[in-house]
Amino acid sequence: MTDPHSSRVNASQTPPGEENARIAPPGEENARIGGSARAGTPPHGENSSDHEAHPAGQDHEHHDHGGHVAQFRRLFWINVLIAIPVVAFSPMFAMLLGYSVPDFPGAAWIAPVLGSIMYVWGGRPFLTGGVDELKARRPGMMLLIALAITVAFLASWGATLGILHHELEFWWELALLVVIMLLGHWIEMRSLAQTTSALDSLAALLPDEAERVEGDEVARVSPADLLVGDIVIVRPGGSIPADGVIVDGRADIDESMLTGESRAVSRTVGDRVTAGTVATDSGLRVEIDAIGDDTAIAGIRKLVSDAQASSSRAQRLADRAAAWLFWFALGAAVVTAIVWSIVGSPDTAVVRTITVLVIACPHALGLAIPLVVSIATERAARAGVLVKDRLSLESMRRVDTVLFDKTGTLTKGAPTVTDIASTEAWEADAVLALAAAAETDSEHPLARAIVRAASDRGLDVASATGFHSSPAVGVTAVVDGSEIRVGGPHLLDEVDGTEMADADAWRADGAIILHVVRDGEVIGGLALSDEIRAESHEAVDALHRRGVAVVMITGDAEAVAHAVAAELGIDRVFAGVRPEDKAAKVAELQHEGKKVAMVGDGVNDAPALAQAEVGIAIGAGTDVAIASAGVVLASDDPRSVVSVIELSQASYRKMKQNLWWAAGYNLLSVPLAAGVLAPIGFVLPMSVGAVLMSLSTIVVAVNAQTLRRLDLRPERLTQR
Repeated sequence: MTDPHSSRVNASQTPPGEENARIAPPGEENARIGGSARAGTPPHGENSSDHEAHPAGQDHEHHDHGGHVAQFRRLFWINVLIAIPVVAFSPMFAMLLGYSVPDFPGAAWIAPVLGSIMYVWGGRPFLTGGVDELKARRPGMMLLIALAITVAFLASWGATLGILHHELEFWWELALLVVIMLLGHWIEMRSLAQTTSALDSLAALLPDEAERVEGDEVARVSPADLLVGDIVIVRPGGSIPADGVIVDGRADIDESMLTGESRAVSRTVGDRVTAGTVATDSGLRVEIDAIGDDTAIAGIRKLVSDAQASSSRAQRLADRAAAWLFWFALGAAVVTAIVWSIVGSPDTAVVRTITVLVIACPHALGLAIPLVVSIATERAARAGVLVKDRLSLESMRRVDTVLFDKTGTLTKGAPTVTDIASTEAWEADAVLALAAAAETDSEHPLARAIVRAASDRGLDVASATGFHSSPAVGVTAVVDGSEIRVGGPHLLDEVDGTEMADADAWRADGAIILHVVRDGEVIGGLALSDEIRAESHEAVDALHRRGVAVVMITGDAEAVAHAVAAELGIDRVFAGVRPEDKAAKVAELQHEGKKVAMVGDGVNDAPALAQAEVGIAIGAGTDVAIASAGVVLASDDPRSVVSVIELSQASYRKMKQNLWWAAGYNLLSVPLAAGVLAPIGFVLPMSVGAVLMSLSTIVVAVNAQTLRRLDLRPERLTQR
């Protein structure tokens, strides 16, 4: 017979069809982060900033960050070793420190020969990058770096050969430039690689073998050999080899490596589980439904990779700043050459012009934004916040309104027994135990909720016989010799009973009302509703403390929506909204001047996620929701929205600090190097400018690294 629960709810509680939209099937909130999320990502290479921000001429595929790190680490340390004798045998450096360069045959050629090796080998990434920018007619950071080391190289050889003034022997400055630039790019590559390595560590959690059920036998196979539809056995304490659905068993699953949530999550038949997570206490049988690129881990890796490839507004700003700085430095060099040729000597003009070009090297500016964004992306990934679009992360700091979808976001998306009423002759637990016994053989979500409630209370549920159901009425079963019936309002018509006194209050709160009847007599009632997540209270309070308005949108009836909103303290409610109208509500808020972040997890949220300034898919959501969102939360904790705001604000502060420091140094040092204060007797020496430039790069890199100390744990950020 047809299980009648969908027809036996209180008819006045929701409009027809509303309940199915309001109460999601169990396990839906655990929907996998799938490979189809890739459909919503911008194509790599769409913006040239990817190329400009890294050493050009190299294949900047993000899965090969480990190779880039090793390359720059090796290149850096070898050039450090070469730089030591270059600096030590540089006459200018010896003069600054007050010692004499050792005098033996060939000593004078140590700095020129080794310096040339550093220019050609250590400077190759920057030279090829500069050439590429010239070919593209897009001067920027790489061209400026290439210009600086080339000018230093040629000037030094000119001085060494006696063609130019001896003050232009810049071998030690050249060595310092190359080493510092390689160090900066090594730091950046390592930051990018740490994100990938953090994700690679997820894949490392997969077991070496999987136990696949083959008829009556169990075969040990590699996880790579599993196919969709295979049934695998997961032993207590074992890792799940691939994404799938539990078909037998119940266990507490440790998902911390994926979501950042330290507590194990209970999963049972029908729930989805993810490769790499651990069944901590019990064994399971899992039917595989995703392998390879379609798994959650592969999806997460793709999301983070696309985030690293995406261009941000701040990155574009840094690229434009570098382009302007190129013309600024070139113009300043021309003016310097002309002015000093008129008021000074040709040698002085050459010295000042070369000094300007060398000091204008924008390496600190080149690291100012990419390093912060890469560290922020990596830090977010470790906290279970997956940034698909860097622009979304930047925009989050300006959000003043967060619009939450109710079902599956603020609530759990599954019915839960919220209250029990009983007659004087019966205890509430006894009523629930009888209802659970009658509902044991039903697979309806409401029946599952009743059985789960009895289990959570540790009640002894008797066996039932004679189970049958009546459409639009309820279910009937024999328990301990008594006929037990559970159903909605039409059940009362058949038994000539009356509702419990609590029914009106339950109805006002938008609850589903079921009645429990024993041998024709009403002995109690159950209120079921979509349970509010405990974390939702803290999330709303934390957003309010930050001055962010909280709005809820739902397809539920007014009574249901306002009951949830009142409990959480939500500022504004859009109730009874059809799925296709959610995006219009986002636009309505935007027309009011609001900067909106939309938080949802379902297919019907996708248009609204795309419409908002920032779309956030929570609890992994559905593939369509992920494709439409700029930020994906691996966990279903709404407090993580606060983590995104905190990360956005902290990242912006670091970007701004780095931009001011990097650009400010160049804007100040170039005029000083050109000699604007020469009339009062001050001209910035080349040696001092080179040291300050190197220090500027180190300051930018260290400042970006402090972002790693940011604590993004939702429970900390939402504390009062």
